Amino acid sequence: MSKIVILPGIPDDANRDYLPMDIKGTERTLNENGNSSQVYPKRLEEHIEAIVDSEPDTWYEYVPESYDPSKPTPLVFSMHGGLMNGWGQCIYSSWTMIADREGFICVFPTAHNPGMWALERDPDLKATKIAGRDVPPSVDPHDSRDCKLVLKLIEIMKGKYNIDAGRIYMQGMSMGNAMTTMFARTYGNLLAGIGGSAGPTGGKLLYNADGTPKNEAGPLAVFQTRPEFNSWPNDCSDFDVERNNVSREYWLEINGCSRIPEISIKGEDNFAFYKGIHADLVFLDIKNRDHGQALDEAELMWDYLFSGSRRGEDGKIIQTAPALPRKGDDFAVAVAEGCANAWVENMPTPMGGKAIKWQKLKYHGLNGGEQVRGEYVCVPVRFLAEAFGAEYIPSEDTLSATLILGDGREVQFARGSIGCVIDGRIQAMLCEALHREGELYVSFEWFCRSLFDLHVTSMAGTVYATDHYSVLSNNMAHIIRDLLS
Repeated sequence: MSKIVILPGIPDDANRDYLPMDIKGTERTLNENGNSSQVYPKRLEEHIEAIVDSEPDTWYEYVPESYDPSKPTPLVFSMHGGLMNGWGQCIYSSWTMIADREGFICVFPTAHNPGMWALERDPDLKATKIAGRDVPPSVDPHDSRDCKLVLKLIEIMKGKYNIDAGRIYMQGMSMGNAMTTMFARTYGNLLAGIGGSAGPTGGKLLYNADGTPKNEAGPLAVFQTRPEFNSWPNDCSDFDVERNNVSREYWLEINGCSRIPEISIKGEDNFAFYKGIHADLVFLDIKNRDHGQALDEAELMWDYLFSGSRRGEDGKIIQTAPALPRKGDDFAVAVAEGCANAWVENMPTPMGGKAIKWQKLKYHGLNGGEQVRGEYVCVPVRFLAEAFGAEYIPSEDTLSATLILGDGREVQFARGSIGCVIDGRIQAMLCEALHREGELYVSFEWFCRSLFDLHVTSMAGTVYATDHYSVLSNNMAHIIRDLLS
């Protein structure tokens, strides 16, 4: 295995073009929130040839220096986004760097209508132009010239190199994701796994009128990446969350996956790992990223999924241990406003009462008036004792309670007081203790941070606490809320 080396580039911060054509073959690099480039790889080879009909096609091949013709070698197709091309997708991803490390071959095709894949149109997306260019008319997947291009390229690559037919993968960004999904639904039996960055496919393309999935090729290992600010049509919109849910649910159904994933949040990367009877699915929502693909997505797709997925001689997906294990956080607790369950040890767990969003108000003083100084999610103290291994000692009327923590600390709470007593000393909390339906409530955020030094992050009424740096994203917040509901 070779070491990954990132080459120094020449930053082009003044550029505002999506993909400047004069960057081809240079050492210039581009950076924005979601799309960041690498230096143009010297081993990337351009091919122009008529392989589908009499009209020329363009694609780019990357063969690592370590390629051994005597050994079956995996093959990765990477499909560019709208208004882009094959070499642009290459430098906007890190597939060539991972190919150097792992020894697989990459192909970066260019759509026959440059920048626009021949796709089955989603009727829910009404745009007829992108950046002034006409969007191609809808085509049946079997009639798509670009699907035929990929089929031909698979044949060519098998004839040219020693390709492992059971380890062919495809990844696409934005419109390339739509292309990848369409190809997978129709010809996915030729692949061992797919990855999609941004651009989820809508339900009208995935399901028939009677609710059955549109699929000719069967189960497939799937990795879906979604940037939190997908911006289609606007940041963190319900429309975008719903499209992500439908696109994910489609493959969960095809693959026979459990609807309860293992969840792991590492920094801004929010993972949900779904185990399937036929094949697994990895969902990644990236906090604070705009429409596009992150530079490390190729590595994440390879290490978490493709490295442990292949298609057997019987046509079924075989999954072995990937380079990185698909497992949830060792310690994490999550709650969501209005939900009576919490997320504990990667399972929904009853709390004995619904989580409450409570506002800390300023309404006294010289100026008067009501102002919100903070909003917090409060949960039953009884549940916190169970989740954190503490002894729970309530008063007879449950208006106060004492916890004996695992390390021996004694903490006492009382209804209406914004202060608690910790080992005989008063400490102010973020908001007062509440009492609802026989249960004493305190702020979940305060409890986790103040008593256990946990990293706590919140989004859309969902709060996630764990023992390492993590930032909850919008789509993951909705996934957790749905699990707890």
